[in-house]
Parts: sequence; structure tokens; C-alpha cells
Amino acid sequence: MEFTAKAKYMRVSPQKARLVLDMIKGRRVEDALNMLEFTNKRVAPAVHKLLRSAIENANYLSNEKGMDVDIDRLFVKQAIANEGPRMKRIRPAPMGRAYRYQRRIAHMEIVLTEKLTAGVNGQGSAAPARAKAKAPAKKAAARKAPAKKSTAKAKK
Repeated sequence: MEFTAKAKYMRVSPQKARLVLDMIKGRRVEDALNMLEFTNKRVAPAVHKLLRSAIENANYLSNEKGMDVDIDRLFVKQAIANEGPRMKRIRPAPMGRAYRYQRRIAHMEIVLTEKLTAGVNGQGSAAPARAKAKAPAKKAAARKAPAKKSTAKAKK
């Protein structure tokens, strides 16, 4: 089961948001929350709030809908930041000119899922443990013997 949370129209560039989101990808939610708490980036509190929202979505489904969700086994499966609409702005420039620039906006999404461990419900790993067969060693390439000089030339 996957649990998502989305934050749209965040006033941060998607590139800067991806720096923080890439740090928490694949981590347990507890580790990700600790990491975001001590990350020194401006977008980190917004990502922290988004991650808390995804955890609460999982908690809601666990409590209210009767689904069997273990919050302690959740990990961040996917964390992406896409580009939203750009705000076009104008900055005054010398000699009555104007410079145009764009303020970028990000749409962020976090997907959580439960990490399955080996031995759940009495089942072990799907594939039986096999001893790896050793691959046969390759033969060394045979060298060509040097060409023999003809005896006709040697007799003269």
C-alpha cells in the first residue's frame, strides 16, 4: 500500500527542492524526519511538513479505515519535485531598460510504502539459497609460433 502527500505551488525552484528530496529517498521515515530537522536549507521545513502529512495519511488509513499499516516500517519510496507555473517579473535596468526574469514554483510529492521484511507471515525469501557455481576459468589465448625462415634462402 502506498501513501502520498502533495504540496503544490511552493515558492522554491524545483532544482533546490530536489537537493533536499534526494537526501531522504529510500530512507525510513524516522531517519528522514531527523535528517530534515537538521538540514540547513530553506526548503527543508516545507519538506518536513509534507513528510509529516504523508505519515498522517498512513496513520489515518491505519486507524479509521481498518487497514493494517505499521508506521514504524514505512520508508520513502518516491520523492519528486516537478516544475509549476513560472511568475514573470521585471527588474529595472540602467538607461530606462528592463530585465525580465522568472520566479520558479515547485510541485512536490512524497510517496511512502511499507518495507517488507523476510519471514513475514512465516514465509522466508522467495528464492531458495543456492551455492553459486564457480564459472570455468578461461583458457589463455594460444600464441602464434614465429614463422620459420625458408630453408631455400638459408642455403644460398
